[in-house]
Amino acid sequence: MRKVLLPTVIIIGAILLVLRLFYLQIIDDSFKLKSDNNAIKIQYDYPERGYIYDRNGKLLVANQPSYDIMVIPKDIKNLDTIEFCKLLNITKADFIKIVNKAKVYSPRLPSVFLPQLNKLEFAAFQEKIRKFEGFYIQKRSLRDYQVKFGANVFGFITQVNERTIQKNPYYNSGDLIGKQGVEESYENILRGVKGVKYILKDKFNREIGPYKEGKYDTISVQGKDIHLSIDADLQQYGEELMVNKRGGIVAIEPKTGEILALVTAPSYDPAILVGRQRSKNYTMLYRDSIAKPLYDRGLLAEYPPGSPFKILTGLIGLQEGVIDEQTTVFCNHGFSYARGRFMRCHCHGGAQQLHRGIYESCNAYFGTVYLKTINKYLRPADGVDVWSRHLKSFGLGEFMGYDLPTGRRGKAPTSKTYKRIYPNGGWKATAIVSNAIGQGEVLMTPIQLANMMAAVANRGYYYTPHIIKSIKGQPIDKKFTTKHVTTIDRKYFEPVVSGLFDVYNLGTAHALQVEGIEICGKTGTAENYTKINGKRVKLQDHSIFVAFAPKDNPKIALAVLVENGYWGARWAGPIASLMIEKYVKKKITRTDLEKRMLEGSLQGEYAKYTGRKETDTLLLKKPTVTEKQADSPEEATEN
Repeated sequence: MRKVLLPTVIIIGAILLVLRLFYLQIIDDSFKLKSDNNAIKIQYDYPERGYIYDRNGKLLVANQPSYDIMVIPKDIKNLDTIEFCKLLNITKADFIKIVNKAKVYSPRLPSVFLPQLNKLEFAAFQEKIRKFEGFYIQKRSLRDYQVKFGANVFGFITQVNERTIQKNPYYNSGDLIGKQGVEESYENILRGVKGVKYILKDKFNREIGPYKEGKYDTISVQGKDIHLSIDADLQQYGEELMVNKRGGIVAIEPKTGEILALVTAPSYDPAILVGRQRSKNYTMLYRDSIAKPLYDRGLLAEYPPGSPFKILTGLIGLQEGVIDEQTTVFCNHGFSYARGRFMRCHCHGGAQQLHRGIYESCNAYFGTVYLKTINKYLRPADGVDVWSRHLKSFGLGEFMGYDLPTGRRGKAPTSKTYKRIYPNGGWKATAIVSNAIGQGEVLMTPIQLANMMAAVANRGYYYTPHIIKSIKGQPIDKKFTTKHVTTIDRKYFEPVVSGLFDVYNLGTAHALQVEGIEICGKTGTAENYTKINGKRVKLQDHSIFVAFAPKDNPKIALAVLVENGYWGARWAGPIASLMIEKYVKKKITRTDLEKRMLEGSLQGEYAKYTGRKETDTLLLKKPTVTEKQADSPEEATEN
């Protein structure tokens, strides 16, 4: 048996090897095509990227022609390096560095030597290209921005890096790819499909025709156009209102979850990340660690939500049955909640019920509601976990699943949070009562605040926020049309909405009313601390405002956060009222508010702790045609 086994294995192995060689060499010659064959030149035909429109069909992003100088290192011969470098305005050191990098990628395959030449640079080089063996021109299309706003929404186009090439075989060295914003989220849709031509060359390196009569050639397919949910006029207006301020605005259509505006401030003109100055401009923006123009505050910045969080405190208290609309709490400009502990309050004091507690923003009332909610359960840990589950039903403390490539979870603390903070146990509801008013361990991003208000406007449900409205020729993801229902019964929203309505009529936002629009809102002031030279320092509070309108059949819900903006009604409130009027009425009647917000600046406040004056950087001023900037750190937490 042993004598037969060994020869049998050898014979079977030999047969399999011969069959495999026959298949590769006679039947399937694709591997021969893909190899670095000296006789074949691979030429790519790059399609136009899909156009980007706003929700009303306004063109936001188109394309413009561009030209890359390509190099095949092994074909470089008899090159006058000095003339070549002078023509392209580069140094010899630059030339050597780029060619060596191309050789590392492949000496036989084309790499981008110099990208994104304009028409004049292209014409000058094309005139002398015959003198430069190994180099050729490849036409591409670059983005052509029709607007000077929305940089954080669009993202930008850049060359792929080695990591991307290794992960995705579609891309080759020098290919362009979308980064950040919708350019990244919808890269596969916008990029289209590049075409490939295989050209046969003779022994003198001359092109003699298509390889295999074009059997393997493919044609390019243009990228698909997309319509965003963004309202271009509202987006532009929001960015204008936030000039010389830092913060974010997120506006959502409640009945669909479509994002109407996504503003981060400071921002920049998206056009500065196009062309040969892109890298320089991007570096300038990336290194601005103070203003952070590449940091999308609407999606990434986590803040204590302040008084707007009282909306959730009240709703959870109603759902848990620890209060009703008539439950009364006496406020003595604050309340004592533990031995020697006192929470201050700036309301008018006296007997407070839910309705008045909302429009006067009474800390004593909502602090009491929170304690009742946690203490309903035998163990504070159980009470906190029930409370946290209610919060998460509003999309808090979790990635929201929207269609932008960056985001943060925020924080909805659970019993595990307090086990870490108090490892020896023994904590009670009074130790964490500051959660009631949106301080404590609670953190929210502006988009989470806006989504919370969308759920309140809908009386208990929301759709995942998204920035895509439609894609030419295909449906959008079903998750954006799936309703999410909160853990709060619909009946409990009406008394809360009534209180939010009177915030504008009787309460903290009475000076911000807009005639003809019934607005429901809530002011907020969030404490603001930072570390300077290793010490914890209190800075000016953040100004926060959340709102939706109209009260019935709401069309817009939004959150506005202005860093170091004092209190809610000073900066964030007026901006919110103006954004609502702009969207609902398509015009502004509160010109008093508009003038104050457009001309107002907080740069002096920011300079107090940075030492940088307003004139130190172009990023602190409204971008003009000649003053442009660029984008944000590419390694952010994914949404």
